[in-house]
Amino acid sequence: MNRFQNKLTLWMLAFCLMLTTAISPALAKAQANSTDTTSDTTTKKSKKKAKKEKAAAANKAAANDTTAASPATPAAPAATAAPAAPASSGNLTATKKTASKSTAATASSPEIAAAQASGKVWVNTESGVYHKSGRWYGKTKAGKFLTESEAKAAGYKAAQKE
Repeated sequence: MNRFQNKLTLWMLAFCLMLTTAISPALAKAQANSTDTTSDTTTKKSKKKAKKEKAAAANKAAANDTTAASPATPAAPAATAAPAAPASSGNLTATKKTASKSTAATASSPEIAAAQASGKVWVNTESGVYHKSGRWYGKTKAGKFLTESEAKAAGYKAAQKE
């Protein structure tokens, strides 16, 4: 009986060893796939973040260029810096796909006040309508500030209700 137990134990040990050897590549492959998807998502997120940071740096550089080119009066830098930001935020909404995902096109209160003072209109790039004032001025998801003549030349229509 002792000899039979030894043989049985030896066969069980051999079976477990072969089973482990056969299954380990499949387990390693599954583990590698789950690690790759995590790194892919991380890579995609880091690429998007880097793209946003690059756009923000370009916007800041453009704002600095326009500020440096304007005359050195106290009111002029604020007036020239405010319209530069909405124009660059319009670049974020160049495609409709980006515009629907981005809420960055909505203008802030100082930008809206500066644009109204300079006589600009708010163009809703998704609907193709521009607003001179009112409820939607600077508030739509996708849009940018333009002069009324630029908006008409680009094919945008005036809003019927203000």
